Amino acid sequence: MKAKKHLYGHVVFDSTNERDFATELDINTDVAVYVKLPDGFYVSTPVGHYSPDWAIAFYEGKVKHIYFVAETKGSMSSMQLRLIEESKIHCAREHFKAISNGNVVYDVVDSYKSLMDKIMK
Repeated sequence: MKAKKHLYGHVVFDSTNERDFATELDINTDVAVYVKLPDGFYVSTPVGHYSPDWAIAFYEGKVKHIYFVAETKGSMSSMQLRLIEESKIHCAREHFKAISNGNVVYDVVDSYKSLMDKIMK
């Protein structure tokens, strides 16, 4: 899809959920810039490489967390996440907390609304 706030002029998405998420990021006035992270970007974990979906920067003063790394899922039910994936997500949370002194937040969301709920806390 064509994008205005994405790092590049277009976003390549893997699902309709990602397309909807990117659309909301692109039109929200709190979002400064975002990027769908490439497959080559990953966090090394004890259970293998883990690739988050998005990196998002918000305008300072608008939201609590200025930088956010997100994994988008069609469902937030942990019952639907495999154990290995849950382990990778846990490691990614700890990784971003450690490398940024808590300035970069990582979490799993299923929609733009759930992202906003998390960053406004």
